[in-house]
Amino acid sequence: MRIGSGLLGAVLLFQVATVQASATLRVAYAGSMGVVMDRFLGPAFARQQHIEYQGIGRGAYGLAHLLVAHQVQADVFISITPGPLDIVRRAGLVAEAVPVASTQMVISYSPKSAYVKAFRQAAAGHLPWYDVLSKPGLRFGRTDPVVDPQGRNIIFTLQLAARYYHRPGLLKDILGENLNPRQIFSEASLLSRLEAGQVDAASSYLSSAQSRHLPYIRLPREINLGAPGLWASWYRHAQLNLRLADGQRMVLHPQPLVFYAAVLANSSHPALARQFVRFLLSPAAQKVFRENGYGGPEGEQP
Repeated sequence: MRIGSGLLGAVLLFQVATVQASATLRVAYAGSMGVVMDRFLGPAFARQQHIEYQGIGRGAYGLAHLLVAHQVQADVFISITPGPLDIVRRAGLVAEAVPVASTQMVISYSPKSAYVKAFRQAAAGHLPWYDVLSKPGLRFGRTDPVVDPQGRNIIFTLQLAARYYHRPGLLKDILGENLNPRQIFSEASLLSRLEAGQVDAASSYLSSAQSRHLPYIRLPREINLGAPGLWASWYRHAQLNLRLADGQRMVLHPQPLVFYAAVLANSSHPALARQFVRFLLSPAAQKVFRENGYGGPEGEQP
């Protein structure tokens, strides 16, 4: 039986459409991006391409190790800071990455906190924010610096704050030890506890605070890790000696708070993955990033 060329073309187009309709794009992203990825950008791209979208959000360093160990499979990896990308690049899973957005460090606080009046005064510039965070009994939360860049970044921020304000004991007054178990939670748990008032304040990215509509205290550009012009002259003064998940001890320094997107070499849908990365740089997606508190791809801030 012979099939006419027109009918054959229609059959092939139907088959391609059927395959794409059944596809699920899996995007592994830095946990702080949960709202913008799972509520806005992921679903928007899925509707546009007539596919399914699945987001996987965790601490970026921990997620990088899971991808390398093939314990998590994804099509796209979006990291904050270059460090987690270096891990997947060394494993041959990433050839190149492109910056898609940026952020800066802030202090988020709970509207249910007993210290909310003091936080509001600090946000307005009427009280030193570090004096509020040093109050006895205040519950501060942060993520694990071993697996999450934000856990490292709050340490860097407070090191720079101690230098900037000439307060050498500031970091220890607020955090205690670098790996203080009373303060460290997973990112999802930390934000839930903050919203519920179980912790009074937490380290945060501006993008995460704004996208979740959390009240926050802005920090000077000298300590918020968001000013591109200060990397060589000022931010380099911060460093952290940390034993990593593989047991290796390293001296770490701050890295730009830029979100990088990369197509993974073992992607099940590489063409869709490439389209998604291009979509993140589109005017429509960049508008969504800005509306959720993100800066531009090269580190410019809103």
